[in-house]
Amino acid sequence: MNTAGHSEATAPRGLELTPFRGLRYDPDRVGSLAAVTSPPYDVVVRPDGLHHLQDADPHNIVRLILPQATTPDARNEQAADTLRRWLAEGVLTTDPEPGLYIYEQRDGNGMLQRGVIGALRVSDPAEGVVLPHEDVMPHVVADRAALMRATSANLEPLLLTYRGDDPAADTSRLVERTAQQPPLLATTTEDGFAHRLWSVTDPAEVARVQSDLARHQALIADGHHRWATYRRLRAEHPSPSPWDYGLVLLVDTARYPLRVRAIHRLLHHLPVPDALAALDGLLRVRHLDVSLPQALDALADAAREGNAFLLAGDGSFHLVDRPDPGLLARTVPADRPAAWRTLDATVLHAALLDHVWHIPGDSPARVAYIHDAAATVEKAERDRGTAVLMHPVREEVVRDLARQGVTMPRKSTSFGPKPASGLVLRALEF
Repeated sequence: MNTAGHSEATAPRGLELTPFRGLRYDPDRVGSLAAVTSPPYDVVVRPDGLHHLQDADPHNIVRLILPQATTPDARNEQAADTLRRWLAEGVLTTDPEPGLYIYEQRDGNGMLQRGVIGALRVSDPAEGVVLPHEDVMPHVVADRAALMRATSANLEPLLLTYRGDDPAADTSRLVERTAQQPPLLATTTEDGFAHRLWSVTDPAEVARVQSDLARHQALIADGHHRWATYRRLRAEHPSPSPWDYGLVLLVDTARYPLRVRAIHRLLHHLPVPDALAALDGLLRVRHLDVSLPQALDALADAAREGNAFLLAGDGSFHLVDRPDPGLLARTVPADRPAAWRTLDATVLHAALLDHVWHIPGDSPARVAYIHDAAATVEKAERDRGTAVLMHPVREEVVRDLARQGVTMPRKSTSFGPKPASGLVLRALEF
């Protein structure tokens, strides 16, 4: 038996990042680079943020990532037509050489993040190379897959993190060295973040990065639905093909720690009085006549002691904590690690949404997931629904569960800062 060949075939594979010819806006053809960028598709708060971005520039990337039409098929066809038109008009142009892209984000408060954008080999969960930490909603994966099929493009990178073990490693050195050079582009978006992008095309430098990253696994920080979409589309196309890879930003969190924030829930068609009445006897409820920042501080204090949520939508705040142990015993699955069973998102979905309020968490008609607390409260008050504000999970809890192969309830965390959409795209035909 050829033991050497067998060993090579079964050796674990790490991250396989490949260069690509980036598709980028021609700054001479758009009003400004800042005006054509957007937050990732799931962070744009519909409809306000969407309309604002559409009005900012006729070429804003939301016209591709969140096309507006009456049916899903019409939306995807519109995005594909828009992409073809922008390519034909030279609004978007393809870089002449394949490369990896170094990306930097910086705000005015001392936050700095740098990472590498490339096309990552789409791996199977059993390989343990890319670790998800959240469940996904099938309808969202189907929606993103249909859009990617129609456009034949990765329109925005998802965010992955890895833990570099050596600040002198090839990837770290290349990132820092490149960031001292003039960038391909630089812009500051209206949220105050400054963005810079460089291209690394030298084959020797690319090879050193690839060799370094091949020793690592990554955690999905943002983009679970897009990663699931990559996996679905890879399965649909015979390999080898461009669909074997997906666009990602890789950040070494040993060098650049990410922020972890909560994702809040907006419960449609459930007024706050009805939500509170259903909780009677099951959780402690305290009325707070304070501002939003003070209410979030109270939530943080309560979360140190156990599960806690902040309900809003009737003009005030209600701190909900200390769930009845009997309720948890009846509703939370017992076949998961204790760290999973005690997550706020687990208790919210398993106990409150499913059994107390009888709301399916994967129904967009009943539940919206919003990253901004103030926007969630505002929408709840306007729509006479209930905002459920969450406290963020610690990053070490997320990583530990992911390494155990345990996924958290959908939309449990929001890692950031997230890459701006519209700075570099990947067209699959190139």
